[in-house]
Amino acid sequence: MSKDALLQQAVMDELEWEPRVTAAHIGVTAREGVVTLTGHVPTFWEKQAAEAAAARVKGVKAVVDEIAVELLGNPVSDERLAEQALAILAHDSSLPQDAVHVKVDKGHVTLMGEVEWQFQREAAERDIHTLAGVAWISNKITIKPSSVVEQVKEKIHKALDRVAPFEADTISVVAKGGTVTLSGIVDTAYERDLVEDAAWSVPGVVQVNDDLEIAW
Repeated sequence: MSKDALLQQAVMDELEWEPRVTAAHIGVTAREGVVTLTGHVPTFWEKQAAEAAAARVKGVKAVVDEIAVELLGNPVSDERLAEQALAILAHDSSLPQDAVHVKVDKGHVTLMGEVEWQFQREAAERDIHTLAGVAWISNKITIKPSSVVEQVKEKIHKALDRVAPFEADTISVVAKGGTVTLSGIVDTAYERDLVEDAAWSVPGVVQVNDDLEIAW
């Protein structure tokens, strides 16, 4: 079998293994490390679960997610979805009160506002994932820049030493103000995500440029 065929099969096997995904409804193609997912799922969170499952397969350089969300049952009005979104955000203790605003258009939820940390930005999006009626999420929440960002490179490498299943010395980190640029080679998209997460965990980081390459 060719490398593309082997990678396609590996991704299909991972989707079958992932309990949150109905793999029978998802198509997979692979070309030079780029995996494309097609088909349909009933919820946005299942779409995200399928994308995450594909990304963690060794050899996957990028995932193109063309899975459609085909909502089942009675449709949820945009007004009702907006009310539910605001309610779940208000009950998330990790978010500053009234920091996140919501716009809904035909099931497309747009998150806006400003927070201090990347984990808060991610938490707001996770809150919306499981709501019935969500067809798509656009996260436009920005991170409030810090006036001082010290020893960013050292802090990122220390974080990677604690959690990464690979040698982090090969990763180059360049920090300028609140912007961090990452470069180097990792084995999987999952490892690339670990490096990105480590960069976002440093206080004051407002942007991460990911120039990491995945070995093929």
